[in-house]
Amino acid sequence: MSTGKTWLRTFLDLFEVFFNSSQQSKQGRTWHQHVVPYEEGWAVRREGNERITSKHRKQSTAIRKAKSLARKYQADVIIHRAGGGIRERISYDD
Repeated sequence: MSTGKTWLRTFLDLFEVFFNSSQQSKQGRTWHQHVVPYEEGWAVRREGNERITSKHRKQSTAIRKAKSLARKYQADVIIHRAGGGIRERISYDD
């Protein structure tokens, strides 16, 4: 009898993990914009994306583009240092 209860408990635990992970994926990605070093300049990349949104020679130009997108989608701008660490975070959610 204990084997049946153990199997049922395991099944319910797996079901709970699957259900919770599917709920998280329905929440969707954020529109947070990251300003990151890219090749010889800077890029804007939406959080969770591998592809970049835009490339820029100067960080200041990339920041302006990221701020524009973040305002539009009420998101954050995360500005990274040349070494990759986070320098600043600006929030535009109302």
